[in-house]
Amino acid sequence: INYQSVPFGEAQNKFKTAAEAKKDAPDILRAEVAWVPEFASLGYLYALDGTDLLKEESDFLATPMSSNKYDGKTYGVPQVTDTLALLYNQDLLDQAGISDVPQTWDDVKTAAQAVKKETGADGLFINAGGYFLLPFLYGEGGDLVDPDAEKITVNSDENVAGLKTAQDLVKSGAAVKPPANDSYGTMMTLFKEQQVAMIINGPWEVNNVRNAPKFGGVENLGISPVPAGSKQAGAPVGGHNYVIWSGMPAKKADAAVAFIDFMSSAKSQAFLAEELGLLPTRTSAYELESVKNNPIVSAFKPVLDAAVARPWIPEGGKFFGPLDQVATEVMVQGKDPRAALDTCAKKYKSEVVPKYS
Repeated sequence: INYQSVPFGEAQNKFKTAAEAKKDAPDILRAEVAWVPEFASLGYLYALDGTDLLKEESDFLATPMSSNKYDGKTYGVPQVTDTLALLYNQDLLDQAGISDVPQTWDDVKTAAQAVKKETGADGLFINAGGYFLLPFLYGEGGDLVDPDAEKITVNSDENVAGLKTAQDLVKSGAAVKPPANDSYGTMMTLFKEQQVAMIINGPWEVNNVRNAPKFGGVENLGISPVPAGSKQAGAPVGGHNYVIWSGMPAKKADAAVAFIDFMSSAKSQAFLAEELGLLPTRTSAYELESVKNNPIVSAFKPVLDAAVARPWIPEGGKFFGPLDQVATEVMVQGKDPRAALDTCAKKYKSEVVPKYS
């Protein structure tokens, strides 16, 4: 195996460039979930239908598996999955007299204000990034687009209501006003240093929090599904899939399938869960003792059950540039949510999905 590690920020374009040139692309790629429909639409991936990789397709969790489907075919298998959750500092909530984990954004507001009053720490930090606003949109039943109707829905009434909820948390003082620069890094520093009690984030940060000298160890970390809006609780599904380059020599096909079969097995996923805290995508992996006994992975399983599939269309990866701008305008600058979303909808129409109404 010739393994090459490419920085996440470079991997998508590097693969596209090589695949387009039909030269030097890797035979197997660990692809972020949103990349798969795009690469498949460009003809850069092998369809896996009829291969041994799909013989146990029903064992894969349905939402992560859905990211591998495009135009009636399957182009990958899920390696790891993730989603956003409410991460909280148990000690700070205890000091504030919060005995029940917040279930709704109203609960979060009440708890955050109690934390501030009783401990002096801030109650909540919401990262000013588009991806991190999705739980507020999903909580009101909203979404970015409707692929079946080919309609842009990012500026729907539901999404406006969701953004108003997020903005109110900042305006009321329940949440920290995020800085214009490095909102994410600031959030994590404050959380690890016990200066903020609650954040919305994913399993990829758990090891960093656990090892932070001032946090108080993994036993001080609480994990719960994202709070609900007026309609539901929902967070975006993320993760990575294994895919095969369509330009790979046919003689390598059996070896590629065997390698991915091994790497995506329940045993391999359990190993990654143990070593890196990554979440398995196979139902059978969650039944293995090492996974059952892993408190972090076990805590994220009910969170995953509430995860929402993103629109798996080739343009899916382009939604977040305009949405990041919305996050900055609404959460940092305090601008009107509807106006920000209307501008975002116009950008989607002109730059992302011009065929959509």
